[in-house]
Amino acid sequence: MTEATEMTASTAGTRRVHAFRDDALGYDDATALAERVRRREVSPTELLESAIARCAEVDPVLGALVHTDFDRARHRATRLDRSALAGPLAGVPSAFKDAVQVEGAPMRLGSPAVPDTPALTDGPYAQAFRATGLNPLGITAMPPFGWTAATERQGGLVTRNPWDTGRTSGGSSGGSSALVAAGALPIAHANDGGGSIRIPAAVTGLVGFKPSRGRHPDETFSQRMPIPIVSQSVVSRSVRDTSTFLTAFEAGHRPVGVPPIGPVAPAPARRLRIGLVEESPAGGPTDAATLAVLRATAERLSSLGHEVVPVPAPVPPTFRQDFIAYWALLALSTSSSGRSLFGPGFDPDLLDPFTVGLARLARRNLPRIPVHLARLARVRLRFDAAFGDVDVFLNPVVAHETPEVGYLDADLPFETHLERVSTWVTFTPLQNIAGSPAVSLPTGQAPDGMPIGVHFSARRGQDRLLLELASEYEAAHPFARIWA
Repeated sequence: MTEATEMTASTAGTRRVHAFRDDALGYDDATALAERVRRREVSPTELLESAIARCAEVDPVLGALVHTDFDRARHRATRLDRSALAGPLAGVPSAFKDAVQVEGAPMRLGSPAVPDTPALTDGPYAQAFRATGLNPLGITAMPPFGWTAATERQGGLVTRNPWDTGRTSGGSSGGSSALVAAGALPIAHANDGGGSIRIPAAVTGLVGFKPSRGRHPDETFSQRMPIPIVSQSVVSRSVRDTSTFLTAFEAGHRPVGVPPIGPVAPAPARRLRIGLVEESPAGGPTDAATLAVLRATAERLSSLGHEVVPVPAPVPPTFRQDFIAYWALLALSTSSSGRSLFGPGFDPDLLDPFTVGLARLARRNLPRIPVHLARLARVRLRFDAAFGDVDVFLNPVVAHETPEVGYLDADLPFETHLERVSTWVTFTPLQNIAGSPAVSLPTGQAPDGMPIGVHFSARRGQDRLLLELASEYEAAHPFARIWA
């Protein structure tokens, strides 16, 4: 196992980067690759070696891998070559985000403050992830502790967007999204505590699905949160890949408090009433390019027979303030309890400015924390009722087009960073507090060709409904491809 190369901002040019070609991976999605493996048209080893070669080609530019595990992945692929295949995605190469416990790899959560100590065993999520048949080859980058929406780390280490390497790949699952969008991997692990699956998917042209709370097991450090907000999932290039993964995952892990997803139909059984939200009261105005894609998506949904009606955002006026306060409380807990959470090697002197700033904000705000938590708890309890006679909400993923690398640099002054991220990320945290499912679909592009994602959300437990609506939309309006 070796540490993969991470590039600094000063060495990168602005260009589109991808690795799609006529090798074993070809242009197929994960579902098609798994079917080719089952038919013995291609072997797991051939797929893995193609993925390793593609990573070697694009990662020196993208900076998306922080740890590689090629030897173990080759061993798993060889076993699959010689045995009966297990799991619906058996033999398909993938990767873990640096946010779960993986045997033989360090979990650093994007921060040099966390010790570089390999885990002795897989955590509960990694075990269930492997049971789907996916073959992870390494660990992908994230910003420190996932607090922000760009995968940029201290010292100028960045993960770049393959559609334009001068732009951010989003965050906090930006490493996984960059590799999948560039074709180095067909599918990869991601997780989401405030938009961290949906935001990078939106800016890299992928499908990013955040499941309902209870559908996947949490890591130990997430279980301590006063309000659970983290969901585990994947980023992929097709809705069917996400559906295949989610249904495969629940075959080995029974969801808690929500019904199984089960078989996903190609379209909802009935026409839906969809509430259109153009502006979020939790942040600034939505820009023209994002609004144009949102409205075009709404028109296409209407042409499919769904009823789209303008509705107010289901977000109380205090939500932005309350979520930032909770965000800061989590950063304070992380920085003050790091040794108990991550081991005696945790070094608070290596924390990034944003984590330090959030922790200081929480300390100043401690007397009001109970008020913020109480209001967030009410949002969590009442979100389903906010739907009324609406089945699905439709809104932007983020408030404006994809910013350039450096816009959310890890070394920015805290106040600048907080203002920028909280006015860009205005729509996605609600579903984390509510525990409800949501998905970003790459339904359009900005005038310069950069992907723009649109956000769909439903009541908690209605993951299948969202997947069926997403499947219907994708079939009628295929997503743009980076190689086209």
